Amino acid sequence: MAEDWQQGGFGLYVHWPFCESKCPYCDFNSHVSARIDHDAWRRAYLSELHRAAAETPGRVLRSVYFGGGTPSLMQPETVAEIIAELRRLWPVANDLEITLEANPGSVEAGRFAAYRQAGISRVSMGIQALNDADLRRLGRLHSTDEALKAFDIARSAFDRVSFDLIYARQDQTLAEWEAELTRALSLAIDHLSLYQLTIEQGTAFGDRYKAGRLRGLPDEDLGADMFALTQEACGAHGMPAYEVSNHARDDAQSRHNLVYWRYGDYIGIGPGAHGRLTLDGRRVATEARRMPKAWLDGVATNEAELPRTALTPEDQAAEFLLMGLRLKEGIDPVRYAALAGRPLDPVTLSDLRDLGMISDQEDRIIVSEQGFMLLNAVISRLVGV
Repeated sequence: MAEDWQQGGFGLYVHWPFCESKCPYCDFNSHVSARIDHDAWRRAYLSELHRAAAETPGRVLRSVYFGGGTPSLMQPETVAEIIAELRRLWPVANDLEITLEANPGSVEAGRFAAYRQAGISRVSMGIQALNDADLRRLGRLHSTDEALKAFDIARSAFDRVSFDLIYARQDQTLAEWEAELTRALSLAIDHLSLYQLTIEQGTAFGDRYKAGRLRGLPDEDLGADMFALTQEACGAHGMPAYEVSNHARDDAQSRHNLVYWRYGDYIGIGPGAHGRLTLDGRRVATEARRMPKAWLDGVATNEAELPRTALTPEDQAAEFLLMGLRLKEGIDPVRYAALAGRPLDPVTLSDLRDLGMISDQEDRIIVSEQGFMLLNAVISRLVGV
C-alpha cells in the first residue's frame, strides 16, 4: 500500500549558510564569514548524505535544491561531489531536477559552466528589483545592469532559469511595478517568483519598522492591487500562477517546491535545514543545528540534527492544508481526511464557498483569486484556529 508522502514525491534540500552580506529583509539562516574551510564543508555534506540515505534506501529522488545563503558561492567541486554521491546513494528520476540559487554578484561565466558540468540543471536567481535605487534599499550588492548580465550568463549555461522579484516595496507605485514586471516578462524566461515585501521580526527591516523608521510601505489596498496586477500580467504572458507567489510556463514549474507544496517527504541537510520524513509509517519533522560551526562540529559526532518531532495526524493535516492550498491545483479532501482521521468541516466549507473564497473542481478544493488575497485567513478557518 502506497504511503501518503508518495503523492508528493521525495526531494533533497542542501543548505549553504554563507552570504557576502546580510540583506535587511532576510530572515533566512544566512551568515557572513571571512573564512570558509571548503574541504571541511564538502566532507560534512557527504557524511550527512550517507546518514540520510541509510534511512531512506531505495527511494526515487525527484529533485535536489541547493539553497541558502548564497549557494553560488560554493566551490563547483563541492557541488559536483555532492551530486555524484547522491546519484550513487539513491535511484533518481529520469527527469531529476537539480536547482542552485544564485545572486547576480556571484555569477561568473566560468563558474556557471562548472556548475552545469557538475550536474546543475536549473538556476534560481535572486534579482529582487530592476532599479538601482530599490536594490540599494534592499541591501543588494548588485546593480540592475549586473543582474541582467548575470541572467544572460545563466541563460547561456542552463535551459531553465528562474528569478525572484520583490514588490510592494517602499514608495513603489502601481505603475512602477507594472513597468518593472513587464520588463521582467519581456526577458526569455519561463519561471518567476514574485513576492510581496514582508517585514519579519529579527531582521534589520523589522527593527526599523518597530522604531517607525521604515516609511513608504504600501497600504493593504495598494498591496491587493499589485497582487491582482501581477496575476493578470503574468497570465496574459502565458505564465499563470501555479502557486500563490510563483508563475511558470507549462512544464516549467519548480519540481522541488512542488514536493513541499504537495506534501511529499524531503531530506534537509546543512545548518538550520528542515525536513519531513516518513519512517516505519510515521512522519517526523527534522531540523539541523542552526549555527554553521555547531552544525559542522555536530556532523563529526553524529549530532548535527536536533531531536526529531513526531507529527500527529492533526499536525500532518494542518501542514497539508498550509502547503497544498497555496497551489492553484488545490487539495484532495479525501487525502486530508486520511491524514486527519476526519473530513474537513462541511459548515466551514459551505461558508467559504458562499463568500467566494473556495470552489470545488473535479473533486478538489481550490482557493479562488479572491481567496488567495486572504489565504492565511482561509487556512485558519479550515484548520479551526
